[in-house]
Amino acid sequence: MAGFGEKGLMKAITFSFDDGITQDIRMIELMNKYGIKSTFNINSALLGRRGILQREGKRISHYKLHPEDVQSVYDGHEIAVHTLTHPNLTTLDKNEIIRQVEDDRLRLSELAGYEVIGMAYPCGGVNNDDRVADIIRNNTGVRYSRTITLSESLDRQSNLFRFDPYEYVLNFDRLMQKGEKFVSMKPDKEKIFYVWGHAYEMDYRPDNWMKLEEFFKLIAGKDDIFYGTNKEILLA
Repeated sequence: MAGFGEKGLMKAITFSFDDGITQDIRMIELMNKYGIKSTFNINSALLGRRGILQREGKRISHYKLHPEDVQSVYDGHEIAVHTLTHPNLTTLDKNEIIRQVEDDRLRLSELAGYEVIGMAYPCGGVNNDDRVADIIRNNTGVRYSRTITLSESLDRQSNLFRFDPYEYVLNFDRLMQKGEKFVSMKPDKEKIFYVWGHAYEMDYRPDNWMKLEEFFKLIAGKDDIFYGTNKEILLA
């Protein structure tokens, strides 16, 4: 049956957040409040580490969750691969790409208590290409992988190993404008509203969390929208 979920809805929205950091806890609490689902992409070899990022003139916490907390924190959402140590995969040889991806997938599957099959490419800039995608497709248990290149379309994409998100979480004005159009849309074919980012980015400015919640209020609770994880939507 065409469409998303048991009702075969034509619209779906999903989120994807990277790095497995402590701000994910607040993000999940907010998402659960509005019945929204997300996929969280984790570097399993970095779990438990404490770090600080310099962003927009501020020191931003980049503390990784501890391995023993992964299953409980992400309960009800999806855990996915982000490589063991966050390298740019386009700079690595085949064997190291496989190790970074598949070892992360297997470690996360053990922590999650189910088989992890999703992924998001680590690093900014050009962080993926056809060579890397083909290596992952043919040598690992990953079944989809997200880029950071924004798509101009809500339509399904044929290449799930270089899947482009629709919008970036800090583009609040565009999120609201696109969200309003999405909510009012009555499509006759499947449309996917996919948002990516990092939960720590909400700490850049005092009102970022508030702005994100306004977007959640806009898109939540609609009978004609399916709210799911990346896996539930992309592999439907």
